[in-house]
Amino acid sequence: MNTKAIFGETGWLGRAMTSAVAIGVLATARPTEPWVWAVLGAGLLAFLAGTFLMTLRPYWALGLLAYAAVSSALVTGVSDSNALVLVLVSITDIAVMAQPWRNRPIIAVGISCAVAYGISAWWWDRSDTWYLSQLMWTAILIAFGLNRRQYEVQARQTAQLLEQTQLAQQEHARAAALDERGRIARELHDVLAHSLGALTVQLEVAEALLAERNDTAGALDRVRRSRRLAGQGLVEARNAVAALRSDEAPALPSALAALAEQHEKDHETKVTVTNSGTPRPLASGITVALLGAAREALTNAGRHAPGRPVEVQLDYCDGLRLAVRNACAAAPVGEGFGLPGMRERLALVGGKLEAGPDGDGWLVVAEVKDA
Repeated sequence: MNTKAIFGETGWLGRAMTSAVAIGVLATARPTEPWVWAVLGAGLLAFLAGTFLMTLRPYWALGLLAYAAVSSALVTGVSDSNALVLVLVSITDIAVMAQPWRNRPIIAVGISCAVAYGISAWWWDRSDTWYLSQLMWTAILIAFGLNRRQYEVQARQTAQLLEQTQLAQQEHARAAALDERGRIARELHDVLAHSLGALTVQLEVAEALLAERNDTAGALDRVRRSRRLAGQGLVEARNAVAALRSDEAPALPSALAALAEQHEKDHETKVTVTNSGTPRPLASGITVALLGAAREALTNAGRHAPGRPVEVQLDYCDGLRLAVRNACAAAPVGEGFGLPGMRERLALVGGKLEAGPDGDGWLVVAEVKDA
């Protein structure tokens, strides 16, 4: 429920209370001139209609309230008329109304009321002190109305700003959720590609052992190794998702060593890992991206250069540089072999990737300058 709309000066409850006060004060009036009742009655009706039309028909409300204020000011000099209260509540409502016309109506009505006070003071022989007191009360109520209007304008602006902030936060949360999904999807792709690549090699060897040598024992050993690879792939996938969600990742040197050890077991080839520089903590996104690049490079090495040694070098000296090189008589070229995906993942953490022939082998280099 919008409590401001109910209790605020422009809310229906606030207007109802103001109207009740005006009616109560006018009910105690005992003007010396009977015709003054007609002026007060018409002014009260104009005030009631205007105060309840402030938000629905502001131009109509302005005219009605201006009439109520000026007509009542003309009879304030009548003894016991209590007409001042009708002037004050009407002019306060005009001051509260925040419309495109800004302060022009309140200035015009205020001057008109001051002139009406002067006419009333002259006609009913009121003193200068009385006239100044009417002006003082009018000025106080105008100031109160303007202050209330400024408060309500600021409250509306604050509410709009809060709404915009909430929308921005929702969009930010949505973007963060999509980013996390994308990161998890990319990492799972890398893990599954690595695991499936190793499985493919083992199953191809098992098939060759059965078809060419009829070596059941050797083929069975390869099938068992394939089952272990599948289990390890599931564990790696769970670990990758956990690291991304918790924003924590293992130390890069130890993770690379474990990855190299697993590759040696899966492909029965030598993987040499060297580290240079002083290791330092890294953001999980950088660690996951570099591990993904290394995993993809090792998978490609096992697929396109089976049995050939692989060198992995991690350098902490100038930013962070990871190089994976494998010996390959016919190194693959082009944008296949997971290179676009690796470049995309490194670009997300401010890094870059280069790959291409290197002598008699294939070299993949991943760099992050600000790691």
